Amino acid sequence: MATYVYDILGADALDAFLAERDELIMIDFWAERCGPCRVLGPILHELADEYKGKVIIAKIDVDADENQSLAERFAVTSIPQVTMIQHGEVVDQFVGAWPVEKIKQIIDGHLTPKPATE
Repeated sequence: MATYVYDILGADALDAFLAERDELIMIDFWAERCGPCRVLGPILHELADEYKGKVIIAKIDVDADENQSLAERFAVTSIPQVTMIQHGEVVDQFVGAWPVEKIKQIIDGHLTPKPATE
């Protein structure tokens, strides 16, 4: 299992988790019953290892009673849904089992410093 992949259970646990991190956080809303979730999971674990120190994956099982409020809070209507948070703000999201190269493009876009506007 990847070092930078964490299972979250409940809103309090997620809030504490987010408060302690400066890295880009990718929250994977998933369920065991979901085929595309089982495809995406290993991809995210691979990416967590590849981007260690820069990206952390938090997995939230939407079928767990403690996580129902989190699914509502992040407007999860389809799974898998990956919501990206940076500096406490939602910066991106996608739904479905996307190819690894496309996910890397999204990650890299958030890790690349933005040029200052004049």
